Amino acid sequence: MQKTVFTLLFVCFASLAWSQQSQEELEQKKAQLQEEIRQKEMMLQDVRKKEKSVGKLLQIQKDKIGLKEKLIHTTEKQTKLLSNDMYINQVQINKLKKDLVALKEDYAAMIVKSYKSRSQQSRAMFLLSSESFLQAYKRMQYMKQYSTYRRMQGEEIKDKTDKLSDYNAKLSGQKTEKEKLIAEQEKQRLDLEKEKQEQEKIANSLKKDKKQIAAEIKKKQQEAKKIDAQIQKLIRDAIAEANRKAAAAKAKANPKTTTVAETKAIETSTKIVLTPEGQLISNNFKANKGRLPWPVEKGAITLGYGDQPHPVYKSLIIHNSGVEITTEGGASARAVFGGEVTKVFMTSPLNKAVCIQHGDYFTVYMNLSSVSVGVGDKVSTKQSIGKVRTNAEGKTILKFMISQNTTYANPQSWLNR
Repeated sequence: MQKTVFTLLFVCFASLAWSQQSQEELEQKKAQLQEEIRQKEMMLQDVRKKEKSVGKLLQIQKDKIGLKEKLIHTTEKQTKLLSNDMYINQVQINKLKKDLVALKEDYAAMIVKSYKSRSQQSRAMFLLSSESFLQAYKRMQYMKQYSTYRRMQGEEIKDKTDKLSDYNAKLSGQKTEKEKLIAEQEKQRLDLEKEKQEQEKIANSLKKDKKQIAAEIKKKQQEAKKIDAQIQKLIRDAIAEANRKAAAAKAKANPKTTTVAETKAIETSTKIVLTPEGQLISNNFKANKGRLPWPVEKGAITLGYGDQPHPVYKSLIIHNSGVEITTEGGASARAVFGGEVTKVFMTSPLNKAVCIQHGDYFTVYMNLSSVSVGVGDKVSTKQSIGKVRTNAEGKTILKFMISQNTTYANPQSWLNR
């Protein structure tokens, strides 16, 4: 029976500890979401002042709605966890009340019995009526133990009363916190409705400019294709150079066993033939998928990877070989992993870019106003490689790309969430 009670208590306390940890984690997540929403709101205000086209405005509004929905979901999780905690505390309160009733009844009966035999004479008679010295000694010990037990029962009643008071106070606090969370959740829902109404207004105003938007998208896509072709050529050149060095190193290390055909096969490969060191770097890069730091300290993805339907005109497709991250003015671009700079180049008269090799992976950082690294430099994780350019509209956007050899990957799935 004692073992069962101990197990129940252990499970309850473990559940409480886990719930407390989860509440803290959810509180941190809420704070992070609220900060992202604040950043989106600042971006919206900035775009409203400087952006003539409302296409970007709608996209940011859409992102903000998504964040608010996540915030509501997180608050719902908090409320559910709090309800679980309250249930566990109520179970403890019920158990303590039951134990107290039993203890008080037992203690009351003991007090009545002690009252009836309270005189010194009755105690002396109890000892003197013993049939032997051993029985008298045992009776004396019994009276001592009885007195100690009575004192212990009084202390246990006090201890359980204190615990019951603590649990009641905790439960009262949790009820207040739950009411606060429910009120907060309702406010978040009302805010979300306002955001959706705002989104609808933006969408309606955007529908008037379909031809202009289609022309803008087409122009930007043509520019993007030219830049993609330029990057692909640079990566192919980097692969060819790396393979030329690998072939020369192999021929030098094994001049008798390396054939002309093997050398030619390495030099003409469309993928990097990795050295043991290059393979280790590549494996480490791959092992960090989903955990790479962001290429800027603060920011939000404002254009995702791949074919993106226009937020209003679904038939208009926007293709993106990387992701666009809107950040603060004056922000630095950072290497997401250790590697070697293979190219520093211009994508337009004002925009610079940096390509970094990590084994057979490449990361590309575009829309830089200045660059602080050069070809051949070894860079470390989070090392600054340049400043992100703020364009004529006042927006600071880094375009970030990842590829394995010449095959592009979705950077969002590689970055730490």
